[in-house]
Amino acid sequence: MLRNDPAQYDGLADQWWEGQGGFAALHWLAASRAENIPPAAHPDAVLVDLACGGGLMAPHVARLGYRHVGVDLGLAGLRVAREHGVRPVRGSVLAVPLADGCADVVVAGEVLEHVADDVTVIEECARLLRPGGVLVIDALPATWLAALLLVRIGEHVPGGPPAGIHDPALFVDRRRLLAAADGVGIDLRLVGLRPSVRDLLAWRRGRRAVVRMKPVRSTAVVFAGYGTRR
Repeated sequence: MLRNDPAQYDGLADQWWEGQGGFAALHWLAASRAENIPPAAHPDAVLVDLACGGGLMAPHVARLGYRHVGVDLGLAGLRVAREHGVRPVRGSVLAVPLADGCADVVVAGEVLEHVADDVTVIEECARLLRPGGVLVIDALPATWLAALLLVRIGEHVPGGPPAGIHDPALFVDRRRLLAAADGVGIDLRLVGLRPSVRDLLAWRRGRRAVVRMKPVRSTAVVFAGYGTRR
């Protein structure tokens, strides 16, 4: 199996907005990101959503009052994102085709573990952010526990990632990430995340649409990062 194949997303495009499908956990993470984004400070505030996929951040971004610009390489995902109100831009997260300082908020969710050069992604986030702008990320760390739970086990359970979507060799070195953020003027803190067990049980019974992600001390399985551009 070829892991981390971008073409796989095209084949799964019809599942982006299925709350019980292969992208279910991405809905949970989108809601978690939104909890850490302040409301737009002015009518023209822009949120840039890197690797936006099918635009799962759209309802949250609209509620917060931002103009939502989504960047992705996949045309199929961008078409879905457009249908949900995202302004689509085709491009790489390693060289985003947007102007310096254009964003009040940058979101880079579930993308750092899909690229060979996560430092460049952080550099691009800093370039896009205006001074005082907010960065929200989430990613998978380079630990044996993350590989075990999210690949070897996770790909075989409901709500887990689609088979082959992740390559543990690309999981993120957290120390390198923090150093890179500091080097480009972003004060970044990392927080571990886990799904609420009660919500997860209710979701499996069809009683909840979204599972809340709860903060935990350990960043060894899934982590979020919240930062500000100096």
